[in-house]
Amino acid sequence: MPLDFTAIDFETANSSPASACSVGLVRVRNGEVVATAGWLIRPPAGHDEFQEWNVRIHGIRPQDVLTAATWIEQFDRLCDFAGADVLVAHNAGFDLKVLRTAAAVTELVCPPYRSLCSLQVARKVYDLESYRLPLAAAAAGFAEFSHHDALADARACAQIVIDAARRTGAGDVHELAAGLSLRLSEPPALVAEVQAA
Repeated sequence: MPLDFTAIDFETANSSPASACSVGLVRVRNGEVVATAGWLIRPPAGHDEFQEWNVRIHGIRPQDVLTAATWIEQFDRLCDFAGADVLVAHNAGFDLKVLRTAAAVTELVCPPYRSLCSLQVARKVYDLESYRLPLAAAAAGFAEFSHHDALADARACAQIVIDAARRTGAGDVHELAAGLSLRLSEPPALVAEVQAA
């Protein structure tokens, strides 16, 4: 199987994992970036307050999302871009929680995405003082990007996994994960089914 996946990154308006205000998506096919997309999101009602700390990090303000598509309006577009790919993110637990929580609070059914964490990959492949995204991406040959811009962050995540696969000789994300003694995370429903069996 080829090295195919979609890298994803969310920025949030506040501490609620449902408060997605921006997303970046990067599609990789056979180890090459073939498509990118990113857009602002109006967070779901009740999760749409912008906290100063978050604004300071990513620079997105309430007025910036006034005319943006709502979470519900953009959800199909996001899922169509990702398809059935494994999702890659730096600290994937956070980004998958944003995806699943925002879907849950808006009563949407989230596809059963599996994920691979580029932070965990970086810790296995590089010897760094810190594995924060800018430093890990630089080790992968992707330096000088706009950190906390969702699309730039997704592109950096993609580069880490592409570089790690090249360094380890892995042909796809499954082989990469297995070779690094990592596991692709499964969707919560699937995990519950497996535990019940």
